[in-house]
Amino acid sequence: MITNLLVANRGEIARRVFRTCRELGIATTAVHSDPDADAPHVREADAAVRLPGAAPADTYLRGELIIRAALQAGADAVHPGYGFLSENAEFARAVLDAGLLWVGPPPAAIAAMGSKTAAKRLMAAAGVPVLGALAEPTEADLPVLVKAAAGGGGRGMRVVERLADLPAELAAARAEAAKAFGSDEVFCERYLPAGRHVEVQLLADAHGTVWAVGDRDCSLQRRHQKVIEEAPAPGLPPAVRAELHAAAVDAARAIGYVGAGTAEFLLAEDGRFFFLEMNTRLQVEHPVTEAVTGLDLVALQLAVAEGEELPAAGPPPSTGHAIEARLYAEDPARDWQPATGTLHRLELTSEHQEFGGAGPRPDSWLRLDSGVEAGSEITPHYDAMLAKVIVRAPTRAAAARRLADALARARIHGPSTNRELLVRALRHPDFLAGRLHTGFLVEHAAELLAPAAEGAGRAALAAALADAADRPGALPSGWRNLPSQPQSKRYRASDGGELEVRYRRTRGGLEAADHPDVELVAARPDHVLLREGEVRRRYDVARYGDRVYVDSPTGSTALTALPRFPDPTAHTDPGALLAPMPGTVLRTTAAVGDTVTAGQPLLVLEAMKMEHRVTAPADGTLVELRATPGQQVQLGALLAVVKSPEES
Repeated sequence: MITNLLVANRGEIARRVFRTCRELGIATTAVHSDPDADAPHVREADAAVRLPGAAPADTYLRGELIIRAALQAGADAVHPGYGFLSENAEFARAVLDAGLLWVGPPPAAIAAMGSKTAAKRLMAAAGVPVLGALAEPTEADLPVLVKAAAGGGGRGMRVVERLADLPAELAAARAEAAKAFGSDEVFCERYLPAGRHVEVQLLADAHGTVWAVGDRDCSLQRRHQKVIEEAPAPGLPPAVRAELHAAAVDAARAIGYVGAGTAEFLLAEDGRFFFLEMNTRLQVEHPVTEAVTGLDLVALQLAVAEGEELPAAGPPPSTGHAIEARLYAEDPARDWQPATGTLHRLELTSEHQEFGGAGPRPDSWLRLDSGVEAGSEITPHYDAMLAKVIVRAPTRAAAARRLADALARARIHGPSTNRELLVRALRHPDFLAGRLHTGFLVEHAAELLAPAAEGAGRAALAAALADAADRPGALPSGWRNLPSQPQSKRYRASDGGELEVRYRRTRGGLEAADHPDVELVAARPDHVLLREGEVRRRYDVARYGDRVYVDSPTGSTALTALPRFPDPTAHTDPGALLAPMPGTVLRTTAAVGDTVTAGQPLLVLEAMKMEHRVTAPADGTLVELRATPGQQVQLGALLAVVKSPEES
């Protein structure tokens, strides 16, 4: 029996496991890197052990340090969470060799699924449909998908549409895979742009019982990483659903699987499906399965690890519908560029359960799983996911509507997020109609990433009036008993554009100077009421230094307050390339003196577990390159300078 469980992970999955442990009366031990010393998962554990350093390679990926931590803290079991060492067979063996209980599948099962190419051969032998690897792709095979044989999470994956691009993409995928997973093995398979990503939740005990615990659709992805997941997968014919579940069970039995895992499939438009891989761990999206079955999958993981048998009658049937949205610290409109900084506020305006587990519940509810809180620092060291927002409702349409509304009304003050993209995707007619595929976000990018219809203008006006209301005694210089001259306030919007707002102080109070169609109903330091025609809207305003966040029912806007008089010495060379985020320089792809073209990649940065290309801003000559591989750079650091032909 488990008495003290160490979670070899961080963030929301550590908190999720700890919650179930508290319900079961199991003591908990956390591990943490130096940046995570004050993280919520550390505070919530009964004991915490430091892993010196910041980078995952020095901390959460050091199996020997984690095992030592478990022994020092008196833990008798290890739960790996997901990511990091969760699918590392050698780590699982080391845990068992240390006399600790491993809350996961047998090391042999992990090893069997550790290579996607080897896994496909095993599955084919077991009669599970597979999409075969292409030894020598031809024009007829295009487009193809280059994939890393080890690992996942979108790393080491490239879609190739031209055969001439294949060698370079293979090389890039190998380099990324070697760094991420310790293996540079990659392979090619056919890419089905309109295919759906459908998966089956598995749970197996050590006594021969294997459950197919429902299915999920995870087709909405960016960079091959899931963004929105739901259960059950919509629109599946009963026969296809039954075949998927049977294939998943066959896959688990073929490798002697024990514990929680997921069989992932690619579903073609004609209804055929193909095995992709098996994740030998708990999935990020497991809450949607919990929501429609009422099960606590973590509790079941622990029970199976302790040797308990699963009921032979099988899992409970799925009822209702659940959708999960992953809230990332990133800017989708800027090629999904990750964002860092202080998270000042993360709050859902509706009531919600912090994590949720098993037990009686109403038909409709909202759940937040997050590893961060107000005041958390979002660093470049780890994944960009801030939280998962999950809604369960009686129907899919009701779940989508409530989740979109909850996200739209959320107060998220800090780094840029993908919140607006999630809201638009959940409200998109094709999503609501169940027309899903893995290229959904790319196909609808123009609609999903378009600037907000209202723009930042009204938000800037509200911000300026709230700021003025916060300084009621501030009168314009040279004040006389005459109509005052307009005062101005300048802001920078998230797209880089500058906005200037003018307002006037009168005997009757504040009024907007340049908006005769807008009536100021009320202005307070934290909110403003504006009326346009017969429509009145409320704008909530929060300030953190020079950052201003304006929330309204129609959206949320982040602004940067600018000084009244710009610094005349502040100037950046138009050809200067500044680091768009803190990160590590992985490689450079050009040299000083090279002639470059606009959009040509010059170097690659790694931040938040993803690679990001820094490209030439215009045609010209690369005259300066300050970045070197392995170098750590801060946001705004000068990386390179490109001179146009006219300047050279």
